[in-house]
Amino acid sequence: MKWIRQISAEVEDPAETLGAKAHGLVALHRLELPVPAAFVVTTEACRAFLSEGALPAGLDTELAAAMSSLEAATGRRFGGDRTPLAVSVRSGASVSMPGMMNTILNLGLTTGATQALAAETGDERFARDSRLRFRSGFASALADGGAAGRLGGAVRATRAGRQPRGETIPDDAFRQLELAVETVFSSWEAPRARTYRELHGIPHDLGTAVIVQAMVFGNLDERSGSGVAFSRDPNTGRNVPFGDLLFCHQGEDVVSGRSAARPLHELHSREPAVWAALTDALARLERHYRDACYVEFTFQAGELWLLQVRPCRYGGAAGVGVATDLADEHLISRREALRRVSPHHLEHVRTPLIAASAQTDVLARGVGACPGVATGRVATTTEAAVRMAADGPVVLVRPETSPHDMRGLAAAAGIVTALGGPASHAAVVARAMHKPAVVGVADLEIDAGASVTADGRTIGEGALVTIDGTSGTVALGSPPTTTGTADPRLRRLLSWADDVSGDHTERDEVQRLKAAHAALGRRG
Repeated sequence: MKWIRQISAEVEDPAETLGAKAHGLVALHRLELPVPAAFVVTTEACRAFLSEGALPAGLDTELAAAMSSLEAATGRRFGGDRTPLAVSVRSGASVSMPGMMNTILNLGLTTGATQALAAETGDERFARDSRLRFRSGFASALADGGAAGRLGGAVRATRAGRQPRGETIPDDAFRQLELAVETVFSSWEAPRARTYRELHGIPHDLGTAVIVQAMVFGNLDERSGSGVAFSRDPNTGRNVPFGDLLFCHQGEDVVSGRSAARPLHELHSREPAVWAALTDALARLERHYRDACYVEFTFQAGELWLLQVRPCRYGGAAGVGVATDLADEHLISRREALRRVSPHHLEHVRTPLIAASAQTDVLARGVGACPGVATGRVATTTEAAVRMAADGPVVLVRPETSPHDMRGLAAAAGIVTALGGPASHAAVVARAMHKPAVVGVADLEIDAGASVTADGRTIGEGALVTIDGTSGTVALGSPPTTTGTADPRLRRLLSWADDVSGDHTERDEVQRLKAAHAALGRRG
């Protein structure tokens, strides 16, 4: 069996084999958009690994051949002491599982390769920073994936900034690659990944692919950076690019929420050529997928590279708005727009809001990341959220969230973070779970297990709060709420529903949509 595919426009394998991420990279190639050279180790190899407890026979030979092809495509040498090639190693299941498995960046930066990178760029700080990121991320991933074993000391030493004693992370690039593939495969069985699959009804036997891709360095200089972009606002569905970015940073800094990201539109003034290339790519991707799209991107020295794409099927009011607008733009038919909107969407189309009132006691304000209102007792750790949720709704309040918080995110009615932006881990997971979320509450301080402080006021864990994921408000107690007015696009969509069903009598919105779905079903 062949375990590896070079990613190109000619690849025909389905997402079940390549994983959704690699399948998206194939689409980017076909659209002739800028994609770093890459290959993918298939989901079949992961299933063999999980079954046998070791990389399948022949994979080492294929890895060597695939890396040689990557070297030829980039004109660089993996782990080399001249023009070195570094790669990212990312998971990619056939269904999206954001942040649930391991990623390793800058792999291949051995001691010699790091020196060569410093000489090539004339920037020793950048080269050392990239190697430190690699060692820290790799050591953590190894320990987290259970593949490290004897490398546990390397994890602790790396995080402390010391040279590990005894066994260390290999300084051989190819051995690093083999270990990285093992580690990403192992992370399929991480508790957080299993929890996510159980919550979303994803089978446990799918396995993940692994994408090995030439690095683009968003941390190179001030004309470099990383970001995530939605072609349309995921909160409202409006046709405006939306997302986060960080200049002179790598992508993990954006999606983790540990750094204060900047709004996507700042790219327009700082790097207009990158902005133009990105918005053009988003438009082309929407025409290809006939849907709103999400991309992860990096730009190095003013040049854009796309690392991931997936279509976004929004829910609630945003889903109604996007479906209607796409029909108006003739990307889909009106009948297709009706098929894309479910009765469940209509249940959430009028977004609850905290009512404007002089009596509302506002504790803090941040950025609304997922619309809706949630009231519950403050829980400052995942463990507390799980425990307290047995007795009633909780609001999980954290500095930022990570995949390790999955159980707490699942247990919580709403989410608040001090750091991060609308594309951070907390925001992405909240939208996937349809839970109200507020992120980037700048003055919020959390004493885990004890209290939360904002604007000079401290409340204890267990205090009752209400959050508004539209306005970004965090209020004490249970203030009055109201319901937002329906988007005009809903009225337009429902008029199409009446035309399809042939029934223009007075009925509620769900009945009108269901009647249209029934008529469409009869017509096939």
